[in-house]
Order: sequence, then structure tokens, then C-alpha cells
Amino acid sequence: MDDNFNDYFTDENVPEEQPQVHHETEQEREEREIKEATIERRGNTVKVMLALIIVAMVLFLGWWMWQHYFHPYRTSQEKGWIMKVSNEGTLFKTFEGEMISEGYIEDTIAAMHTDVAFSIPNDTLARDAMRWSQNGQRVVLTYDEYKGKVLWRGNSKIVVTKIEADTVLVKANPYKNATP
Repeated sequence: MDDNFNDYFTDENVPEEQPQVHHETEQEREEREIKEATIERRGNTVKVMLALIIVAMVLFLGWWMWQHYFHPYRTSQEKGWIMKVSNEGTLFKTFEGEMISEGYIEDTIAAMHTDVAFSIPNDTLARDAMRWSQNGQRVVLTYDEYKGKVLWRGNSKIVVTKIEADTVLVKANPYKNATP
């Protein structure tokens, strides 16, 4: 074998590199320093998208809960006779009532069915409802209906906002003297 081959692993035949002197301008120096001081971040788009998805889910859940539990989807009135008012509940005491509506009453006296169950949010309305149920007076019940029940609001999705005597056409209560 010949010993006259170029050995690339020794420093004998490698020409020395001359350091290149480059004089940088003030602007180039500032750009280099900014680049050296700046941390290049990768993966921020994934974190931002994940944060946006979480925020969107929280907003949607809040909107759904507000629509379902705290925003009435129906405000209506019902005419009839209040049959029962009671104070119920273990942790949250609420007034619950039952009413037989005028539209439900037919020609027969034997059919006694309470078709409207409702919750009463305050004591003043509950006292009025108790008074009218004892008198057997026909009333107009104004209420808000929600899609869901909340413990402190009552056992019903129907929450009474106003109770007043029906003065337009006063009929006697057909169930006042009926025995169940």
C-alpha cells in the first residue's frame, strides 16, 4: 500500500482558514441582538386553538344554562280555581300550588283533576293564593314557564308572577261542594 495518499484526518494538508472580518452596521447589529434575545416559540397555535375551544365551550355551556334554567321561554295566563297551596321542601322551602283550569272543566262534576302545578316564589303571592283557594274564587294566574327546574325556585317549571281575581266573568266553583 502506498503511503502517499492524502490523509484528511490530519492537519498537515488542510489549508488554514482565514478569519473573515465583517464589519456590521449599526442596524445589522441591532437586528442580530434582537434575534439573539428573542426566544423562538413553536406550538403556540395549538395552545391558542385549545384555549379558544375551551372558551367557546364555557360560553356555550353558560348560554345553555341561562336559556334552560333562568330565561323563561313562555309567559302566559291561565284562568281557573286554585285547589291547593302548600309549603314544601327539605333544604329550600318553597310554596307549591295546584290549579284546575277553566279549559279543563267539562260538564261533569265527577272528573276532578289538577292540570296546572306551579311554584310560588314569594310569601305575598302564597298568602293571596291560599286566600283565593279557601274562598273558591276564580283567579287569573300569570306565570313564567322555564325549561328546567332550580331547587330554590320550586318543584315546578311553572313559576307564578301574579295572581289576581278574575272579574271579567265570575262563575261559581263547580268543585266547591263536590266530594272527591
